[in-house]
Amino acid sequence: MHCPKCGCKDSKVVESRDTGEAVRRRRQCLKCRHRYSTYERVEKMNLAVIKRSGSRELFDRDKLKRAIHQSVGKFLHGETETEEIVSSVENALYALGENEIQSRQIGELVLSELLKHNEVAYIRFASVFHEFKTIDEFTEILNKLRK
Repeated sequence: MHCPKCGCKDSKVVESRDTGEAVRRRRQCLKCRHRYSTYERVEKMNLAVIKRSGSRELFDRDKLKRAIHQSVGKFLHGETETEEIVSSVENALYALGENEIQSRQIGELVLSELLKHNEVAYIRFASVFHEFKTIDEFTEILNKLRK
């Protein structure tokens, strides 16, 4: 691990903490004494996402996180809530035990997680995901939420 400040390869672990999905390690550079965090995650099998167009690409956790943050980030309570949603979706995907997954399934999982966290974020994401074209489509989903 290289120090982000000076680039030195030598560091010591000051503290380790299990965060559930990863091990967080606080490190200190032995040269400049700068402290920084690293995260260790279990490497999972490659998961191919089948896009609406039929093309395939590898599942990218960071891409999913960026998409959620970009579309509904301001309705969530910070980076940790976005991270919780991404982790839940990712765990659900790998729990399916499939090598390939439809992008539509990922969107449905995101919607189910957003519904648990914030109704406005859910509606906003749903409007893009389901490609709403009319006010009636918004009204329909609002009525479902009210029930």
